[in-house]
Amino acid sequence: MSALADTFSAFIARQTGARSARVIDFDKLSGGAIQDNFGLTLDLEGGSRPDRQAFVVRQDAPSGVAESLSRSEEFRVLQAAFKAGVTAPEPLWLCEDPEVSGRVFYVMTRAAGSASPRKLVKADFTEEQRRNIVRRLGAELARLHKVRPPQESLKFLALPDPDNAALSRVALYRRYLKEIGEPHPVLEWALNWLEDHAPEPGPTVLCHCDFRTGNYMMNGDELTAVLDWEFAAWSDPGEDLGWLCCRSWRFGADDREVGGIGDKQDLLDGYREASGIDLDPAAVSYWEVMGLVRWAMIALQQARRHMSGEQRSLELALTGRMVAQMEFDLLNQIQELEDGQ
Repeated sequence: MSALADTFSAFIARQTGARSARVIDFDKLSGGAIQDNFGLTLDLEGGSRPDRQAFVVRQDAPSGVAESLSRSEEFRVLQAAFKAGVTAPEPLWLCEDPEVSGRVFYVMTRAAGSASPRKLVKADFTEEQRRNIVRRLGAELARLHKVRPPQESLKFLALPDPDNAALSRVALYRRYLKEIGEPHPVLEWALNWLEDHAPEPGPTVLCHCDFRTGNYMMNGDELTAVLDWEFAAWSDPGEDLGWLCCRSWRFGADDREVGGIGDKQDLLDGYREASGIDLDPAAVSYWEVMGLVRWAMIALQQARRHMSGEQRSLELALTGRMVAQMEFDLLNQIQELEDGQ
């Protein structure tokens, strides 16, 4: 680890023009099942960022999943989001030369606070604080969704079916399921339901596609950063809101629809106040179902990384074991929607 810290600190010194860079702290950050994240605090002498600075270095893991962007692509998405006013870490430098550390990586500023989902869900927030947090989450998504194609810097992102992003997702997940090569009748049935119940499409916008509790930093009741942009894509606005409300990301607080924090209406209100757009709650519910299917696909892919020997990891193996819970949630969620019609 010390050799890696020296490698990263030397890179940052070159980028800033610092005369020297002394490592104060270096550790591998928790989370990051798909990518490696390192916290690095330096004392820089001179240059464009003198004195003590806290950074995060995000580097390719030994293997990935099909949906994940490369670090170079993720860096450019982060640049676009930061420019749009999203509360995200400032993207600083990209290193595409694998000779430097062995893998591609980029450096960004480090935000204060915690992203631990279970701590956030269990935090002793007042009802007013919960409403404010959820409205803020809606406003952050509204800012992100102002980024629309075409964008020269994001030309690597494929455009969905211009007539219906939802059906593009259904086709993609059917392909993933075929590649996995295992029978999953609940997922197949859910994909059929999604195909039959696709809502009227919204505009094509830049979506985070993993915007959920656990992927944003909170310092007390203040949001300090939206993290983990590796799944970003052009899609329907409902995808981001549905993913955030997906039952898998409530961490036991199932009565609080928005990430175990608060109510969906506050999320929609925050989105409307920042964008002037009223989103259909029924469309968001549809995308919640899509989110459960998608998370099940990712979990199956994660398990294959472990089982194939590509990347032996207890965390990846346990993620694959969660698919049965997602299938159970799908059965219940779709039944609730059918009963509510």
